[in-house]
Amino acid sequence: MYLVRWDPIREMDQFFSRPLGSFIGRESRSTDAGEESTWAPTLDVSETDSEYLVRADLPAVKKEDVSVTIDNEMLTIAGERKFDRQEESEKVHRRETVRGMFSRSLSLPDNANANGIRAESKDGVLTVHVPKTKVERTKAIEIKVQ
Repeated sequence: MYLVRWDPIREMDQFFSRPLGSFIGRESRSTDAGEESTWAPTLDVSETDSEYLVRADLPAVKKEDVSVTIDNEMLTIAGERKFDRQEESEKVHRRETVRGMFSRSLSLPDNANANGIRAESKDGVLTVHVPKTKVERTKAIEIKVQ
C-alpha cells in the first residue's frame, strides 16, 4: 500500500481538465477488471467552398473497425476500440485509455451531396468529406400586396 500526499491544487486541475462528456455520461473509464466501457471520439467539423469536413480522433482504432453510414440525413460514425491483450508478464499500474464501442451522429446540411461522401483514415484521424451541391440563387421577387 502506498501513501500519497493529497494535493488539492492537482485535484482541481484534474477535475477541470476532464472532458465535459465524462460529467454527463458520454464517456466512462474502464475498470481494472477489464470491463468494457463506452466513449465518444472528439469531432472537428469545418467547411471549404466545395465540401464539409468531419474529422474524428480515433487513435488505436483500425479502419476495419469503423463504419460510416448515412440514414435519414444523419451521418453516423461508429465502431469499436478493442482491448489489447496484455502479456502475462506485464502488470498494469494505470490504464487511462478508454476502450469499447462508440457512435457519433451529425445532421447533414441541406446542401450536402450524400451520394458523393467519402472517408479516409490516416494517422489515427478519420476524415469524412461531404461535398456540397450547387444551390441556385434566386433573384429577388417582388410580391404585390392585395
